[in-house]
Amino acid sequence: MNQRNDVNKRKADHIQICLNDDVRGSGMTTGFEKFSFIHQALPEVDFSEINVDTSFLEKKVATPFLISSMTGGTEKAMTINQNLAIAAEEKGWSFGVGSGRAAVEDPERAYTFQVRKYAPSIPIIANVGAVQLNYGFGVEECKKIVDLVEADALVLHLNSLQELIQPEGNANFRGLFQKIEELCKSFPLPIGVKEVGWGINSQLAQSLFDVGISFIDVAGAGGTNWSQVEKFRSTDPLKRAVAEAISGLGIPTSECLLDIKQNEGTGTLIASGGLNNGVEAAKAIALGADLAGFGRSILAEAVTSEKALIDRFTQTEYELKAAMFSIGAASLNDLKNTSSIKRVGY
Repeated sequence: MNQRNDVNKRKADHIQICLNDDVRGSGMTTGFEKFSFIHQALPEVDFSEINVDTSFLEKKVATPFLISSMTGGTEKAMTINQNLAIAAEEKGWSFGVGSGRAAVEDPERAYTFQVRKYAPSIPIIANVGAVQLNYGFGVEECKKIVDLVEADALVLHLNSLQELIQPEGNANFRGLFQKIEELCKSFPLPIGVKEVGWGINSQLAQSLFDVGISFIDVAGAGGTNWSQVEKFRSTDPLKRAVAEAISGLGIPTSECLLDIKQNEGTGTLIASGGLNNGVEAAKAIALGADLAGFGRSILAEAVTSEKALIDRFTQTEYELKAAMFSIGAASLNDLKNTSSIKRVGY
């Protein structure tokens, strides 16, 4: 199989596995179930006036929600990305596309990432694996990805354990921090960093902010586990066994947020990794996030139609506002500064 067909098959496999198989980590949750809002029976808020708009990448958006870097590179991915872009534009979500490496290595795949015509006003984030900085990618390749997406920013994803299990994986992560720092100094647009399901701790988060990273998506444990995804693709008994052994690793999404907030991390913080609804998004914001990201939990609607996504996005916003109403929070600032959330179950 040539490289072009190999990339196409990998991207298609990822979509089908995420739709049809159990790709959660073993015994791992986001931790949001361990937190509860303290209900305010007299909220002193007019529900119709609850405001959830915010700003991201110097653009005003109607919600604090982000589509967290899902796909690209195949015909089916183009349909998914088109549906996502139309719904995101309609409902005011920010949009992160999947890794653009495929488009650089095979320009015929570029169209699957070109969603700006469907979403002219919202923030759009281009994406590439940080490890590719050790495999021939530099400033020019990153610029190509940003330009073809017409993006407002670039996110570098950290996926070490996925690369370890992936049949085609690249696992040389040595020296990447310095290369990320150098890229921040020379790149014309904001750069972010995201995990893909194992979380980011406060020490790394602050170090990344200190060298110029503009935003961090913690993408914690409790949602999609990408070593499990790659396990389903692998025919290597050793890698499949290792994937099982490491399936419980990672930092739950809620704990990432608490760790970074308690250690006074600075910079825009995004919570993704296992979020399923607007109430969990509200908890994430109350625990320190600026935006809440959704991935696999909206994939089925993304495959179905733009209308299915718009309906889901409408419901998610309503759920967020309902959670805010329950504690008398009229704005995201109120929610971020609330004392009406507590840890339960201890």
